[in-house]
Formats: sequence, structure tokens, C-alpha cells
Amino acid sequence: MTTGLAAPTMVQRAQTLCNIRNALQRTLVREPVMSVSHDPVDVLIVGAGASGSTAAKHLAEQGRSVVVLDQGHWTDVGDLPGDKPEYELLWNNHRFHPDPNMRDRREDYPTNLEDSEQPVYMYNGAGGSTVYFAGVWSRPLPSDFRVRTLDGVADDWPISYEDLIPFFAATDYDMGVSGLAGNTAYPPGAEPPLPMHPINQTGRRMAEGLNSLGWHWWPGYSAIPSRAHNRQAQCVRLGVCRTGCVAGAKGSADITLLPDALAHGARIETGARVARITLDEMGRANGAVYLQDGTEKFQAARVVIVAANGIGTPRLLLMSESNRFPHGLANSSDLVGRRLMLHPFGSAIGIYDEDLEDWLGPAGTQIECMEFYETDVTRGFVRGSKWHVMGTGGPLEMATRWHIGEGVRDEDFWGEQFTRKMKQAVGHSIDWIVHAEDLPEEHNRVTLDPTLTDSDGLPAPKITYMTSDNTHQILDFGLNRAVEAHYAAGATKAWITFRNFSSGHNLGTTKMGDDPETSVVDRWGRTHDVPNLYVIDGSVFTTSTATNPTSTICALAKRTATFIANNRDQVVAW
Repeated sequence: MTTGLAAPTMVQRAQTLCNIRNALQRTLVREPVMSVSHDPVDVLIVGAGASGSTAAKHLAEQGRSVVVLDQGHWTDVGDLPGDKPEYELLWNNHRFHPDPNMRDRREDYPTNLEDSEQPVYMYNGAGGSTVYFAGVWSRPLPSDFRVRTLDGVADDWPISYEDLIPFFAATDYDMGVSGLAGNTAYPPGAEPPLPMHPINQTGRRMAEGLNSLGWHWWPGYSAIPSRAHNRQAQCVRLGVCRTGCVAGAKGSADITLLPDALAHGARIETGARVARITLDEMGRANGAVYLQDGTEKFQAARVVIVAANGIGTPRLLLMSESNRFPHGLANSSDLVGRRLMLHPFGSAIGIYDEDLEDWLGPAGTQIECMEFYETDVTRGFVRGSKWHVMGTGGPLEMATRWHIGEGVRDEDFWGEQFTRKMKQAVGHSIDWIVHAEDLPEEHNRVTLDPTLTDSDGLPAPKITYMTSDNTHQILDFGLNRAVEAHYAAGATKAWITFRNFSSGHNLGTTKMGDDPETSVVDRWGRTHDVPNLYVIDGSVFTTSTATNPTSTICALAKRTATFIANNRDQVVAW
């Protein structure tokens, strides 16, 4: 869920709100008034975002009885701000803010950011963060799965790019992906199901600049249909995708996946906050305790799948401690919550003389560049970055970029300069987003805060995160090249807006691997410690890659769901 928000005091503001909320909650937490149990189902899924919805759709279609629990609710498209003149103001207010500390709804849980240099972005509810993501649908490259072998860092994944190809193809169709086949950065065969979107004037101008430099570019891939597809409407190019799609076009899981799951008999329980996963006397998962409308309930299940994102999943596993797992469920490796990758990104903006209609959608990407994706040791760091061109949004977002940009933040802006600079920039700008590969480090982690709680009194996650020197070097190199690309494309002025900011991609906290001592889940997402407990969200990433992760998250979830459906004897006696 890449965003363009960047306020220097955001982390401090968010933590202040957390502390205030915590003090209030000590007196306002509602105690459960009764307990309710539900008959066992084949599969219980915690989380209704991209991964949980993918698994729910597939398993329900295969005839399994499925229940999905999510602490949030369905989003009413009429409430979304994107079709309202004041949409930028609404998006930045508490109700629609991507940071749960700022949004501060009852169904959100706060995050303690005292020891994190980055905010944390996520959205709770049916569809999860896909409700507000930009729809960028890039696959990783084959090299991403072999960074230890190729570059001597981190670890190789236990699976390969080739293992995911059929699942990439299936989820591309499910999410209505548009794009152009033949990208030379990828092996043959990555053909999107729908035609590409126009690259707009912004993409064309920047492509001309890259051509002059001899650098790679390709039309972007987007989980937004260029023509009507299944339940998705055709994109109407409003360019407000990150505020929620008011046209019902974007590949938000509440539009694309959950309706199919419901049609095949799945049950979706919203407002259902899971407190802990439970085990039977044999040490197998047998369900989950959750809180809904002040009532404690228990959903029994033969298989439990956790799909609560790279923050919520380790939080739930750590809350599910027991005599058998005193340090958290499935945590014999002590890696639950460790190796957090927040996948930071930077931005370099250029101003051009002509009106480029840079607000035109889809907002996720017009073109992308993978020229600097692979390791080149002469640069002084390992791994690299993936870039994509985005519009700069409306006046509020453009004003923010003047205020925080390097080399421009000290220029006169208000008064007589305001009108001149806004006319110069709004509609006349192009933004390069540079995503760095964020390598895993065990000290970057999610733990349980000893005092901060959510609105049901459950421990909030504490985030410890510091961007590595290698990631800083990737971003600095990429952003400097992006400024170079702007001037090659004819920009009259270009600057780096910010160098290091959280992308909303929360990855790596339940590492996938073959060795139970050095990983939490196996190559199928099955926890090493509990044979019928699975994790399918971005927390299983062995490395972060430099691409937007949702395509990979959905492909992994589809692969795991297929394994569960096809191997009932290995999984559990249904």
C-alpha cells in the first residue's frame, strides 16, 4: 500500500495518540459477557485481506467448509473519499488514514513505535489493505529466491520463481490484472490476462528520458482492469486508487475474492478479533477464541490458517502462548516476530513545462524500471531497487512535496510564491517511486507491548525497526539516478522528496524455510511446530524482494490452499 504521505513528526504524533488511547482503555475495556462455541469447520482463516481471501475462495470452491474471522468490517463504497472534491483532506484525516494509530477506529489495534523509525500501515476489514493499496502488481524476479547463492546475503527461499508460475497466473486472473506481455526483465510466460492501461503523458515522457539513457522500462502491471472483468468494472482513470476505488474496478479482495468464497458457502465474520489460537491435547490447532460485540466466542476447526499480515500474525502467535509453547505458538525457533522488513521506499519528483495530466489513473503505475534491480558490486551494496512512475496527486500532496523535498523545503512557499509554485507543479509533475530490497535482520521485530492494548484489552504490537545501511545505499543510489532520469526527460526542476519511508509492506516475521531451527513455516506455509497450522501472508517472506509484494502474497496463499485441498491425508482427517 504505497503512499505518498510523509510528515517528519508522524511517528511521534502516532505514539502520543497511542499513549493517550492506552490510558483511556484501562478504564474502558469491555469484558466479554458470555461465551459461544461454533461447530468445527474444515478450515478457519484469521484475516480477510489479500491472502486470507485468496485461500477462502479456493478452499470454498473445493468444497471445504470455511470460516473467515476479521476484526474489521465491510467497507461501504459510498463512504470512500475518492469521488468527493475534498478527497485529499478526507484521506489524510483519521478515518481513512493508512496508519492505524492515526485512524484509531475501535477495530484497529495501536502499534508502539517508540523504537521504530518507520510508521506502520495496514487496514483492517474485509479486503484488508487491498481496499487502499495502489494496485501495483509486480512479480519478483527469479534471482529474488536465491540471494544467498547469488549474493551471499540473507537466505535462499525454499521455493523458486518457477514453483509459483501457475499460481501467479491464477491470481492474476482473479484480481483482474492488466499489463503487457514480453517484459525483458522476466522469463517468458508472464502474460497478464487483460490489456495494458495507457501509460499516459507522464509515462510517455519518462520513457523517452529512459530511452535516451539506455535504461530498461516497461508499461506497469496493475490489479485494475482495463476493461470490465468478472465483478470488476472497467477503470475510469480517476487516479484516486489509494483512497479506495469508488468505481468498483480495483482488485480489492472484498470485490474480487470474498464474493466467490461466500457464493461457495464460506462464512465471513467481521468485527471478530481473534485473541488466541487453541490446541488440543495432541498439540494440534483446534480453533480460535475471538471477541465479537463484547462476547467471547470459540470457532472450532480442523485446520487453522493465519493471514493477519506481517504485524498481526506474529502478534497473534505470540499472544497464543501456552505450557507447550511458552514463548508463543509455533515459536520453537524464536523467530516469530523477528526479521521484520518494512520495505522502505523513496520518491524523486520532476516538474515539467507542459500540462501532463499527471492525476490520470490508474494511480499505481504508468511505467516501471528494473535497470538497477540486480546486484552490481561496483555500486558498493548488494541487491537493488524497482522503480515505478506515479502521478503526484492533487494540490495537498503536491504542497507536501514542496515542504519536505531536499533542496526546496527552505524556499519561500507561502504568500506570493504559493500560487506560482502550485501552478508550476500541479498537473505538471512526474513522481518516481524507488522501492529498495529490505534485507532481513533479526533485531528488526514485532513483540508484545507490556502495557499498550487494543480496545478489547489485548496486547498491542511493539515495533522495533531501523533501516539498514545497505537499504539506505540502495535508496540513495536509486533516487540520485531517478533525478538524473527526470532531467534526461526534460524536467525543468527535480528533487528528492524523501529518501526512506514505510511502504505499508509488512514482511518477514514468520520466515519460510526447510529447517525448523531457522524458520517458522515450511515451503507450504505449514508451521514446523504445529502440523495443521498455516501462515500465508507476507510474514512468510524469506526476503522482501524489491517489488510490491501483493502478487507474491496471493500466489503463495493460492499455492498453500491448493496443497491443503489436495493433500487431505497429510493435512488432517477432515
